[in-house]
Amino acid sequence: MPDMSRALLLSMVLLALGCRSQPAAEAASETAAADLVGAWRAKLQFTSGAFAAVKDLEFMYVFNQGGTMTESSNYDASPPVPPAYGIWRRVGPSEFEAKYEFYVTRAPAAFGEIAKGGGWAPAGHGVFVERITVSEDGKSFTSKISYEQFDTAGKLAEGGGEATGQGVKLRF
Repeated sequence: MPDMSRALLLSMVLLALGCRSQPAAEAASETAAADLVGAWRAKLQFTSGAFAAVKDLEFMYVFNQGGTMTESSNYDASPPVPPAYGIWRRVGPSEFEAKYEFYVTRAPAAFGEIAKGGGWAPAGHGVFVERITVSEDGKSFTSKISYEQFDTAGKLAEGGGEATGQGVKLRF
């Protein structure tokens, strides 16, 4: 009978361990990541660089489960550029880092180039690195952004800068 008592005790301990909830740190980590996943709208203000003169810059973001993201701005058509694509990761409690890139275009030298099949030619690419702090309620964030611009050869070009942002999560 002592073996039966030990087996019963071991079964109860294993059952209790299997039914316990996640540790608070793991649960908080998952909640914080879930707070970033989704669609966001942000207002940004650059304090230096090519975008500093723009006073109404807005970004729309989608942060996907698994660490990929897409960003588009209210200036994507001026000059025409595609959205930015990137990655994000959790770096601390309610703290995230995103790195995303987009292609830069240059205007045609003359309107006639468009008629000949030319147009907005590649002019390099831009890289944003953004440090995001999600609010405790998960409905907003603040951020700091650094921007670097590169020419078509991949060399650092003029135009980079620093910005701050404030975003809100899109909800029904």
